[in-house]
Amino acid sequence: CDIYTVSANLAGLPAISIPCGLSSEGLPIGVQLVGNYWAEGELLNAANIYGLEHPLDAKPLIHAE
Repeated sequence: CDIYTVSANLAGLPAISIPCGLSSEGLPIGVQLVGNYWAEGELLNAANIYGLEHPLDAKPLIHAE
């Protein structure tokens, strides 16, 4: 939800949301990382490293009738 990015945007800080798992109901869960001023590269590297170290192997559930 965009409402959670407002504080980082107002402060002028770079932020990124990345998937970090699934709930017991199979719904996606995300985490938001916020970096320091002018540290977009470090933030993107941190998000990339997290994604490589914690791959999300979830497959989308398709409900067909």
